[in-house]
Amino acid sequence: MDRIAFYAPMKPPDHPVPSGERETARLFAQALEVAGYEVELACRLRSREPEGDLERQARLERAGGWVAGRLVRAYRQRPASERPVAWFTYHLYYKAMDWIGPAVARGLGIPYLAAEVSVAPKRAGGPWDRSHQALLEAVAAADAIFPLTEVNRECLPPGTRMRDLAPFLDPAPFQAARKQREAERHALGERLALNPDQPWIAVAAMMRPGVKAQSFALLAEALAREGLPPFQVLIAGDGPAEAAVRAAFERLPEGAVHFLGRLDQAQLAALFAACDLYAWPAVGEAFGMALLEAEATGLPVVAGRDGGVADVVGDGESGLLVPPRDPAAFAEAVARLLRDEALRARLSAGAAARIAQHHSLAAAALTLRQAIEAAR
Repeated sequence: MDRIAFYAPMKPPDHPVPSGERETARLFAQALEVAGYEVELACRLRSREPEGDLERQARLERAGGWVAGRLVRAYRQRPASERPVAWFTYHLYYKAMDWIGPAVARGLGIPYLAAEVSVAPKRAGGPWDRSHQALLEAVAAADAIFPLTEVNRECLPPGTRMRDLAPFLDPAPFQAARKQREAERHALGERLALNPDQPWIAVAAMMRPGVKAQSFALLAEALAREGLPPFQVLIAGDGPAEAAVRAAFERLPEGAVHFLGRLDQAQLAALFAACDLYAWPAVGEAFGMALLEAEATGLPVVAGRDGGVADVVGDGESGLLVPPRDPAAFAEAVARLLRDEALRARLSAGAAARIAQHHSLAAAALTLRQAIEAAR
């Protein structure tokens, strides 16, 4: 079986802390396996440098060069049948450059492919200029780039060898949970003493400072506005900003908010299956893996039209999109879904259909296979 050398500069797929970043890296590795390749994690070096520290960037570049040299030597010592036939990097941008893959691909004479590549032209000449220039060199030399979202596509330089690939997931666990909706709803209602006559709103996100905390704060502000019909909101997730998140939701009526802590995939699928809609402001979201998971379970989504969210949520098809960072508009959209059961049912069917047609693991595997074989 042909091998693919796989690398995720932001967070390796076997990292112990869950996140959308880790989940998407795992999904790419899974899709490559479904496509018929043996996936080998080439390196765990985390190259993210968020402060514009020139010295640390230089250290990361040197470390990447050393790792690349070591890998090339190690791969050359293997029998030809055990060497990688291509290098694949998931998620690189000026703050998390791939200092390894392009050098290894050149050294072995194999294709270099990368997904979710973000280019920010405004970084030229600034504190991340070296990383930015290296990113442009990697993009120019790449045999295939999968932008994933329109935002990323628009910023890639002319001449980039782009391949269309929508964000994707393995929908099977979520589709299976959807078939058990009544049982999951009854079990969750009994455990948390929820009112079965009120709609249940699902939320799932890590509680981190920055844009995640901003999304939680905006969500709390929106749900606390006057005029919304009664509801219950069930929040999955934890993290260093949990105290601030809990404090933001104290303004909601007593008993309306339930914090569930960190859930594994099966528990998350059960939560989504039991609920009536998914709400997330998505401030600064790349695209939102949880949005895909909610849609796969048949949940209509209310989200802010920020980042790449519009690439995974069809406005009026699988959910309602509102202007980014607008709590009033967000509250209005939530209220509309809370009041209109028929609309929820229509968007629910649209969400499940959208995942099956545009965001499936099988479709991603086929696209990746075609791109790799064309580059060899």
